[in-house]
Amino acid sequence: MSTTHSTPADPITIVGGGPKKVLYTLKTVARIGLLNSAKALNSKNTCKACGLGMGGQRGGMTNEKDEFPSVCNKSIQAQSTDIQAPIPEDLFAHTLDDFKQLSAYEIEHLGRLNTPLFKSADGNKYTPVSWEFALDKMARSFAATHADRTFFYSSGRSSNEAGFVLQLLARLYGTNNVNNCSYYCHQATGVGLYNVIGTGTATVSLEDVGNCDCIFVIGANPSSNHPRFVHQLKNCRERGGQVIVINPAKEPGLVRFAVPKSAKSMLTGGTWIASEYVQPKIGSDLALLKGIAKALLETQQIDAHFIAEHTDNFATFKQDIDNTPWQTITQHCGIEQEKIHHLATAYATAERAIFAWGMGITHHLHGVENVETIANLALLRGMLGKPAAGLLPLRGHSNVQGIGTVGVKPVLADDVLQQLEQHTGAQLPRREGMDTLACLNAAHAGNMDAALIMGGNLFAATPNSQWAQEALDKIPFKVYLTTTLNLGHVTGMETSEALILPVTARDEEWQPTTQESMFNYVRLSDGGIDRLHNVKPEVEILCELGKRLLPNSPLDFTQLKQHDSIRAAIAATIPGLSELKDIASTKQEFTIKNRLFDTPTFKTENGKAQFQTSPLPNAVASQNYPFVLASIRSEGQFNSIIYEETDSYRGTNTRWSVLMNKEDIQALGIAVGDAVTLTSPQGEMKDVKVFAFDVPRGNLLAYYPEANVLIATKHDPRSKTPAFKSVPVQVVTSLG
Repeated sequence: MSTTHSTPADPITIVGGGPKKVLYTLKTVARIGLLNSAKALNSKNTCKACGLGMGGQRGGMTNEKDEFPSVCNKSIQAQSTDIQAPIPEDLFAHTLDDFKQLSAYEIEHLGRLNTPLFKSADGNKYTPVSWEFALDKMARSFAATHADRTFFYSSGRSSNEAGFVLQLLARLYGTNNVNNCSYYCHQATGVGLYNVIGTGTATVSLEDVGNCDCIFVIGANPSSNHPRFVHQLKNCRERGGQVIVINPAKEPGLVRFAVPKSAKSMLTGGTWIASEYVQPKIGSDLALLKGIAKALLETQQIDAHFIAEHTDNFATFKQDIDNTPWQTITQHCGIEQEKIHHLATAYATAERAIFAWGMGITHHLHGVENVETIANLALLRGMLGKPAAGLLPLRGHSNVQGIGTVGVKPVLADDVLQQLEQHTGAQLPRREGMDTLACLNAAHAGNMDAALIMGGNLFAATPNSQWAQEALDKIPFKVYLTTTLNLGHVTGMETSEALILPVTARDEEWQPTTQESMFNYVRLSDGGIDRLHNVKPEVEILCELGKRLLPNSPLDFTQLKQHDSIRAAIAATIPGLSELKDIASTKQEFTIKNRLFDTPTFKTENGKAQFQTSPLPNAVASQNYPFVLASIRSEGQFNSIIYEETDSYRGTNTRWSVLMNKEDIQALGIAVGDAVTLTSPQGEMKDVKVFAFDVPRGNLLAYYPEANVLIATKHDPRSKTPAFKSVPVQVVTSLG
């Protein structure tokens, strides 16, 4: 690893990965104990980190291609959180105000939660309580209100079994206000892909990734967020393929990455990852993608036969591209026409291209349009419906896709609802439920009385932090199911009641559970590790709530505690999951039926893919707020969980920082290391430290969730996803 400086304002150049990550792993293993770490990493349980997936019945460090070792820094970090001693109960003598003084890192490293906690509406402390008290209190609180004044939320940490019980319990109770964390991340992907091909998930397998000759990585930083995907990028380059990165930020780990499992990569100082790296302005991806399409059309480097036989609406799409002038495209994205033509030519040489993208694509007011346009590019050259080519959304949490698959969403397909009614013998509500942000809007308006929040950190995940705190506190009763404490458990409940219930981690489950990777692959986790004495599985808690809240339900919640019963219900009601029924006995993991496309027959009404057309979005910056900011995650965090305060890849030593173009730093009359204040219509970040970084002029980066104070609740109208990555801001210096 090396750092170079030519001027005080130059960004740091760092090779991603490498020996430091190996040393970090060794340090973490030493801290949590060799026996504990070996048991956790080698057990037959699915990885708890990103949606790339590994583990399950092939063993803890093996992926579905049987590649070993498939382990990364994120895996180690996740295990280090679960393998903690219980939080001493004496700590709960402290007030919520005391806990609020802790950083996200500090509060999440207090230890594992090992007792139910209760906070009264007029209290300022959590009190340890019995499970009997907690379960009865939870049931009484939900029974005391109308179901439409409640909502049920799940993160992507939970199992398919827990997610299915959660959504079924909510609907039997009487509400479709069932939602999950995807509304804050990849919901735009689901909507956009459905519009084009009739399904909302990846069209390729991990094996396909290993056989392609071109990978686009758009609006994503897998070196920090999906490290094992970088191994696939390295393999693509080494077999002569291309890796085309589109990202406003020049992320060091996407330029060069020392892959720890590759001796050659380590010894040579790192593998060159990106064969092409372009940096459009933040929020301008749509213009650049349209530009690539325009270049392909002008040079006739398209698959006319595929378009004619397997797509609709091409003429309308082509007319829109023809009517978009090159000058408009280049002014929007900041990339020269010649460079865009070069990208199109590079794509045109590929025989098997895969498009992968992250939240840099979805976190905009036009996130759905971004996704649709990526799919359009694949259609132009027939890169859908054949092996080793297609579309790959890079999912964040390990089971966020599975949670959606089993029905944790506000709208279910009619056939699924009918199957659920037939299976349960109950009539379920048909009115449309509310998405995540809509539920919090209702809460802020005083229209929510209770919420059940399973995993995650809903406060930290929500934009406009002050507003989010107010919205959550206006919910009179909340219950959280969690393994550790986070700032969302002490913020947003100043005048309201709350229960916090300690749950088992995935590898501690009393019965096997299942999870779904971003490749639509379902794995089986054995569970079975015994660490804590007073935690319960989520299914156990949800079924106990069901028994108390719905004593006359036709569904036997005692029987439903058996995970085999849950899987049988999922198999009978959710399309493509019939093999789930007997997975605990067969141990046969599987790819969900009808998700991958090896032939160009799509799940639309006529079996053809649908080209989509959309205008370029308006500029975000204004005279009062001339900069555009994107919130980002660091190498040392996973979603809202902070494992390290520093970011070794970007060279920052504090999370309270802003990353800027060096010319902007000089133009403002400030220097690297100075403190500035960032303001937006929503709020301000005072005294953030300035760092130089390779981003386009006028663009800024700041860490999530700290930057949420600047971010509005404005959202993509189709996906309901907030615009976390196109935020108008002003930089205020001490010079005025």
